[in-house]
Amino acid sequence: MGNKDKPFSLTSEDKKIPATPEDLLAQGELEIPPELPVLPVLDTVVFPQMVTALGVSTEKELKLLDHVLTGKRLLALALQKIDKEKDVGSEDLYEYATAVVVLQMLRMPDNTARMLVQGTTRLKISEFTQEKPYLVARVQTLEDELETGMEMEALTRSASDQFLKMISMASNLPEELKVAVMNIEHPGRLADMIASHLAINVHEKEEILETINVKSRLQKVNTFINREMEVLEMAKKIQGQVKSEVDKGQREYYLRQQLKAIQEELGEGDERTMEINELKKKIEEAKLPPEAQKEAERELSRLEKMPPQAAEYTVSRTYLDWLVALPWSVSTTDNLDINAAQKVLDEDHYNLKKVKERILEYLAVRKLKKDMKGPILCFVGPPGTGKTSLGKSIARALGRKFVRISLGGVRDEAEIRGHRRTYIGALPGRILQYIRKAESNNPVFMMDEIDKLGMDFRGDPASALLEVLDPEQNFAFSDHYLEVPFDLTKVMFITTANFLDPVPPALKDRMEVLELLGYTEEEKISIARQFLIPKQIEEHGLSEKSITIDDDALKVIIGTYTREAGLRNLERTIATLCRKVAKEVAAGKAKSMTIKADDLGKLLGPPIYFQEIAERTAEPGVATGLAWTPTGGDILFIESTDMPGSGKLILTGYLGEVMKESAEAAMSYVRSEADELGTSVKDFTKYDFHIHVPAGAIPKDGPSAGVTMAVSLISLLTERPVLPDVAMTGEITLRGKVLPVGGIKEKVLAAKRAGISTIVLPKRNEKDLVDVPEHIKAEINFHFVEKVDEMLPVVFGSVKGREGKLEEKLAKTA
Repeated sequence: MGNKDKPFSLTSEDKKIPATPEDLLAQGELEIPPELPVLPVLDTVVFPQMVTALGVSTEKELKLLDHVLTGKRLLALALQKIDKEKDVGSEDLYEYATAVVVLQMLRMPDNTARMLVQGTTRLKISEFTQEKPYLVARVQTLEDELETGMEMEALTRSASDQFLKMISMASNLPEELKVAVMNIEHPGRLADMIASHLAINVHEKEEILETINVKSRLQKVNTFINREMEVLEMAKKIQGQVKSEVDKGQREYYLRQQLKAIQEELGEGDERTMEINELKKKIEEAKLPPEAQKEAERELSRLEKMPPQAAEYTVSRTYLDWLVALPWSVSTTDNLDINAAQKVLDEDHYNLKKVKERILEYLAVRKLKKDMKGPILCFVGPPGTGKTSLGKSIARALGRKFVRISLGGVRDEAEIRGHRRTYIGALPGRILQYIRKAESNNPVFMMDEIDKLGMDFRGDPASALLEVLDPEQNFAFSDHYLEVPFDLTKVMFITTANFLDPVPPALKDRMEVLELLGYTEEEKISIARQFLIPKQIEEHGLSEKSITIDDDALKVIIGTYTREAGLRNLERTIATLCRKVAKEVAAGKAKSMTIKADDLGKLLGPPIYFQEIAERTAEPGVATGLAWTPTGGDILFIESTDMPGSGKLILTGYLGEVMKESAEAAMSYVRSEADELGTSVKDFTKYDFHIHVPAGAIPKDGPSAGVTMAVSLISLLTERPVLPDVAMTGEITLRGKVLPVGGIKEKVLAAKRAGISTIVLPKRNEKDLVDVPEHIKAEINFHFVEKVDEMLPVVFGSVKGREGKLEEKLAKTA
């Protein structure tokens, strides 16, 4: 069933019925009977005295209408609770309804009917007495509960005034309503009339219909009027803003057209046309590859059709700027003179033979094959060994531009590949940003700290680098911003890392790893003489005559003030000495100073590091091991002790799982070979053994301390101290075999710095001494072993232990 709010006209052929309820009242036919047919309505609430047009279409409704027209033309209109077109039952209707009289009826050709009804009074449905063929209910008429007083008068006046104001603001309410409102005296009828014209939903109208108390009804009507007024005022405000924007746009357009006409009259031409022509010229000069050329022309065509005030205009313009600014076909000429390159590399860095040799090999092949792809090198070594500065030196030797980015802490994949243009403020990734900055497509591109890359919900930048650092793929590197391939094969990529463990295997596999290991004392002295001291003298405003540092002083600085694999602390210490001298020179107290070893205590304070090996290993149960760290090699002391107990092994010193397992393997070996080793303990279940690795705040892990732990336990159990100048490294098995370990060069250099003269290494590590400088190998005695028992004569010498010491200790305790 449908309905409309607008009345309709009837022709003379329509069936006539009494026109007004007044006529029927005069005939005495409007008395509400106790039972009335009930017509469900879906989206209309008819208030008393209100005239409304309704439509009926279903067979059930037509039967009801026919019955009503043959009688007193009275029926009850009840609102449906839910949207339901067929099989509407009594449970689907509200309890309160309106008695209406049918004023007119019109039959339609499609077997439907339209009728005009007027409400007469409120009803309350007591019960339904009939369901078929249509609904019939027993009803009770309701009279308004009218109160008097100032509050009632105020509510009535407020509702009337607000509604009159609403009629002025709302375009859908006719002006004639004002006259009708002013002519209504009864407050209840006023509330009903206003409610029938408010743009509220039918359930809210039903709520007003059910309100018998006139005062409460007016309060609700006032609430709804206020709400509608707020909506109308907001709509008016929005309409005003829209009109203002439209007027502003029209004004700007008019002014632009005037400006365009003035420019044409002056012969200056259209600024936008000049901009487009300039872009066309740049695209031609950029010599783009075919795919990039096609994309640039397509974007330029879009830009020509786009108004400058459009938001997309700036995005498209910026994209074209990036596209033409990249050095697609601009390259620097390589310096292929191998001897000149060798000279430059030697000027900038001392030693580093492997790295220099690799660069010269690249130059030689580049000289023979012009279209050679750039190598992907990875410099790995402790901090301060010159990895970053070596990249600058390589660029200078090759005659190329140098660009550097730091990957430390980078977590967003977009840093490498860029953002898509759909994002506000999107830019290409750092790769293309720095290629543009270099203004050539073959720079030396250094990626510092590749082992410090992060990974989180924003992406994995290490995975994004797989394409960049692969010569088989980077010929068509695609940035998310440009979305056209860029050739990176001419770029020489160099990455740096302190150690490779955090680097994903797939990325590690794409790079050629070159190790920059720590420097020996002699190398540090040479580097200090050639590079560090002259640099710091210049930076502190001194002359070569102002300061002289003896070799003995440099040795003391290296050994007791700056024990490190690299050179940073050494350079800082030299800078400190230069500042001390600069202070004296500036104050006029001295013109020059010669710094000797005896002067360092006064200038730098007490020594930081001490030669404590002889002191630490003087007692049985202590052995000196060699360890590898990301900052270079180091020595560590492993201590063992025993106490009465139940055979437990206690491990301390912030040890990792692998190192703990090595300790347990060493203990098992010593217990299984107790008789052969000559230990004084026969029953290990009566003692607890404690192995401790000092510097307990520093994490330690790895298998290379296995033999050192075994020697420490053997020293404890045989009461024989380890020789003070002996250090060792190697992994131990349960059968006492000594397996190879890594980081041999770093460990040997650390031993040399600590004053070790004898090193015990696994037999299979003998080949790794190739990387150790010859003068270091000449000063250290190396012993290569395959089993632990081969180590014992080397680490203990001829010192013999005292038998039965532990047994005596246990007896005294008992």
